[in-house]
Amino acid sequence: MPGVKDRVALVTGAGSEGGIGFGIARALVMGGAKVCITATTARIQTRAAELGCMSHIADLTDPEKVAALFGAINAQLGPVEILVNNAGMVQTGKQAKRGHLADWSDKDWAHHMALNINTTFHCCRAALPGMATRGYGRIVNISSVTGPVVTIDGSSAYATAKAAITGMTRSIALEYGRQGITCNAVLPGWIATASSSPKEIRAGQKTPAGRPGTPDEVAACALFLASQEAAYVTGAMLVVDGGNTLQELKG
Repeated sequence: MPGVKDRVALVTGAGSEGGIGFGIARALVMGGAKVCITATTARIQTRAAELGCMSHIADLTDPEKVAALFGAINAQLGPVEILVNNAGMVQTGKQAKRGHLADWSDKDWAHHMALNINTTFHCCRAALPGMATRGYGRIVNISSVTGPVVTIDGSSAYATAKAAITGMTRSIALEYGRQGITCNAVLPGWIATASSSPKEIRAGQKTPAGRPGTPDEVAACALFLASQEAAYVTGAMLVVDGGNTLQELKG
């Protein structure tokens, strides 16, 4: 897609070779973008070697680490023009707990918010001033159907944070549209990744499509929203779930 060629792109949360972030980064590299990928562990360097792109280890819950990340990208590739906020859900080495709303401790609630909304906020805040000055920017936030559209028992913290991402997406689209910046969200459903459980794969088989989706199918949607051709699409919530949210009775 020519609309990403030679653009500087940052994809967060791309450490798993079977994950959505890595799939998006691969699509951008194939489209000719100059890509940096980031995650919290050194495995991101292996992923970067596979793609032939830049990598940077960063904990995006820390604003100082985010500032250092953007500084490193600017020094090596140039200012970020495409930002794909994929980091979230879980962090390597830290277990994501489940629970009903009234049972969350302040610490666990804050942990979910830090991973699933603060990471996106920190990166958007770092990217937007430069995008606005240059008059061009594409932000793609990877949210989820969980929260904005549906929810799962025990996932109240995760659902709350993912719904917040869609609110942030709309706000950025409104506030920065006249400065050449678009901001959209992709809401995946059951996607077969390296971390998918057998239960999640079975759930994907009960969608109208009859199977879980793939990271590459999510990446194709993100690639379009990241392109110059998508200049008139902003504030959109693109559901990628094989039609699962259409059906009231699921299997």
